[in-house]
Amino acid sequence: MFAYFPNNARLSVFCYDAVGCSKMASSTSHLSSFPTWIRWTALAWLLVWIPAYWHTWGAANFLHLCDVAVMLTCLGLWSNSPLLLSSQAVSSLLIDTAWVFDAAARFLTGRHLIGGTEYLFDSSFPLWVRLLSLFHVVMPFLLLWALHRVGYDRRGWVVQSAIAITVIGLARLAATPKTNINFVYADPFFHRSWGPWPLHVIAVLAFLVFLVYLPTHLLLSRSFLSPRQD
Repeated sequence: MFAYFPNNARLSVFCYDAVGCSKMASSTSHLSSFPTWIRWTALAWLLVWIPAYWHTWGAANFLHLCDVAVMLTCLGLWSNSPLLLSSQAVSSLLIDTAWVFDAAARFLTGRHLIGGTEYLFDSSFPLWVRLLSLFHVVMPFLLLWALHRVGYDRRGWVVQSAIAITVIGLARLAATPKTNINFVYADPFFHRSWGPWPLHVIAVLAFLVFLVYLPTHLLLSRSFLSPRQD
């Protein structure tokens, strides 16, 4: 007897007996999950990172989409959820890369490219807490590795768009012009508001959903297989 596993091309093989097929199915299932130490590391990170950020910047800070991404990514790793991980890959890959380039430009030249990393160089905050923000460097690699393991769920763009709508709506209520969480008061490029606040919020959402999330979704859809269906 032989069987073929079409949902994961990297593991597609022919088996010639029931025992071989059973072993291959077990191997496929094993490779689709995360090592225990990864799952516990994700939990340990949250136990350190959340209190540190809360004490330093307050609860409203967790309405930043990049901070939401950290929490949902850790939850996705803990629960082995392709959908959560896919949605946060849509959210984080481009944004975190921009954060890294902005921080590097500030460190090397003394000037920001677009802004958003000013707090990283603000000595009024504890250095060790600021260094926790280097998760932006790790997140793209972690998420790509995770998608390599479990696949990219094509619903990720829709789910992340819904998350962004909710979070940005809450950010507008909780933010001030000084904190400008998720740029709900002024954009990061021209540092201005685009019309009355409802129009500005809609412009921010449109930029994220169609100019950041959608291209990332299309690229991930072409680069990764769909999650294996058990």
